[in-house]
Amino acid sequence: MENSVIAQDFKHGENFKCGLFVIIEPGVIVGDNVEIGNYTMIQSGTFIGSGTKIGTHCKVGKNVVIGENCKFTAYDEIRDGCKLGNKVSMGSRGTLSAGSIVEDNVIMKYAFVVTDTPVVEQENIKSVGVLKRGSMFGANVTIMPGVDIGENSEIGACSQVRQDVPPNETWYGNPAKFFKARKPRDRS
Repeated sequence: MENSVIAQDFKHGENFKCGLFVIIEPGVIVGDNVEIGNYTMIQSGTFIGSGTKIGTHCKVGKNVVIGENCKFTAYDEIRDGCKLGNKVSMGSRGTLSAGSIVEDNVIMKYAFVVTDTPVVEQENIKSVGVLKRGSMFGANVTIMPGVDIGENSEIGACSQVRQDVPPNETWYGNPAKFFKARKPRDRS
């Protein structure tokens, strides 16, 4: 933990690995076999499950819950209050807006964004949807505010999703539209 700033009440499990120039704020708890890359910040009240790897230059906001065996590449931002399940992966430069919910076994490729941009007509209320279990996202996908992505659905690269996607469907485009049904899969 050389050249890092680590809060005194930080708790970690066995085999914790910490890169250089990491900031870990008070009240952070991480499980066994967790790895934190160089130049990463983990803010107060966050919990990170066992086996999770957080890459370089990432920022994890306040009171975030990250499940077990997750993987974040580099330059990812997980904002305050996000809740992520187990086996979630995110490519480089992804952003989850505050309060995002990501269920188990979700794969997000590079430059993925869940937005929470407020709707002016709704008095600037921000909302985010849910990325359901087993959903997959290509590179450069944007999920608009309040949009839910159904279980085992797939969103093609460079898509902007503006409406809820039902379970077991493939969508792509800008705006994303239905392409085809998918067979339900058990991705446990």
